[in-house]
Amino acid sequence: MLFSLFTLFLLIGAVSFGGGYAMIPVIGAEVTKKAWLTTTEYTDIVALAGMTPGSIASNSATAVGYKVAGIPGAIVSSIAITLPSIIFVLIIALFFYKINQNKLLQSAFYGLRPIVTSLIIYAAIHFAIENGVISLHVSWHMVSLFLLFLASLVGLSYFKIHPTLVILFAGIIGIIIF
Repeated sequence: MLFSLFTLFLLIGAVSFGGGYAMIPVIGAEVTKKAWLTTTEYTDIVALAGMTPGSIASNSATAVGYKVAGIPGAIVSSIAITLPSIIFVLIIALFFYKINQNKLLQSAFYGLRPIVTSLIIYAAIHFAIENGVISLHVSWHMVSLFLLFLASLVGLSYFKIHPTLVILFAGIIGIIIF
């Protein structure tokens, strides 16, 4: 089991671009496909990982490893998901000035941006559907959540309100409405 955890998270860490949020759907698909966790269990892990300090992907991998194989699983999963990043950063640091000007590499990273964005949006929609936030049944609860989302988006993008204030106001509105 430890070898399976190590190879899975090493592979995910090696091929996932865009940070922790882009890795969430990849990790979720793999752990549910292997029947290590249910979608609900993984959603709970992601929620917990998002509330703890550190990368959400590393925290998710640690929690999945712990759930699957205890403390050794947590250690192995944590090392495996971070090892590729450490190796890539060291290699890039050695050759930074040479590869920084490489047009082919710049184009490749530019091409990855929409994929990373789509992975993050997919993760958000997938978790919203799985947790009953989005459904085909239109209710006051769903409409109010959408309006709160829209107001937050407008506040952040148009009025340039600090994200901390948006979170604070959304929490207060949530307390009042719900």
